[in-house]
Amino acid sequence: MTSASAPGKIILFGEHAVVYGRPALAVPVAQLHADVEVSDSSKDGIWIDAPDINLHAELKSLPSNHPLAAVIDKFFTLLSSPHFRKTKMGGQRGVEIKIISTIPVASGLGSGAAVSVALIRALSSHLSRPMTNEQVNALAYEIEKIHHGTPSGIDNTVITYAKPVFFVKGQPIETFRVGKPFTIVIGNTGISAPTKEAVGDVRVLWEADKARWEKVFDKIGEIAEKAKERIENGEWELIGDLMNQNHALLQEMTVSSPELDRLVSAALKAGALGAKMSGGGRGGNMIALVRPETAEAVSRLLKEASAKNTIITSIHP
Repeated sequence: MTSASAPGKIILFGEHAVVYGRPALAVPVAQLHADVEVSDSSKDGIWIDAPDINLHAELKSLPSNHPLAAVIDKFFTLLSSPHFRKTKMGGQRGVEIKIISTIPVASGLGSGAAVSVALIRALSSHLSRPMTNEQVNALAYEIEKIHHGTPSGIDNTVITYAKPVFFVKGQPIETFRVGKPFTIVIGNTGISAPTKEAVGDVRVLWEADKARWEKVFDKIGEIAEKAKERIENGEWELIGDLMNQNHALLQEMTVSSPELDRLVSAALKAGALGAKMSGGGRGGNMIALVRPETAEAVSRLLKEASAKNTIITSIHP
């Protein structure tokens, strides 16, 4: 048996604008993770057991565009080995793939990308076909296209490298330094919100008035640049106002929601230094920058404001 794990992620700044070439900042969330085990089996075929989504099925029974089937098919296409039985499996006729994830689905925390990355790494290890981070990232991005339509690539990148990432679409990967640790409270609305739909709606807005939205994207990009500089300098307290500015622009973009806005307001009233939605929007999660001593109080008040659950996470150098 071989296994692999991949973390969740949150976007600090730049969601949606990143699709249009502006920078975004994202960090891994170690408390959340997807775990994949691959083991030889006496049963014929490739079997997938994913209890979190009530799936136990043979690979060939899944449609070709099913994300898990697509990961496996693209993996073997990359290795020029379309079926397990054509590899050296120690005499076994098939394999069992078990997938467990603590990352909520469709919540902006990188669930799909984390499962893809963990699955790719577990398969490559099981078959003794090691892959570089660049190869894993490229393959996971292809799967993100199924999840999100026109993804930026930020989810698969920060999850593959498991480091804070300053991401610009089409440019070389750039990690960034965290000058001093800071604390974020993540509040989950409990509303499933597929990123693909929000990304598509923003594209409709952009196509109808490119001049207007390019200016909005520019503002978001400038905010991300300033935030990176302040985080690297250890001036994390100063990114709170940048969060507020970024959230206002996302509201203008129509990707926030009453539930997200309510949690953002509650966090600020509870003493957060700044707050914004994170990810695709229309549900999913928001994030709040807090002083460590106020994290529990902000978390409690977010739950009172209808957050389904909260996570307190620290971003370390």
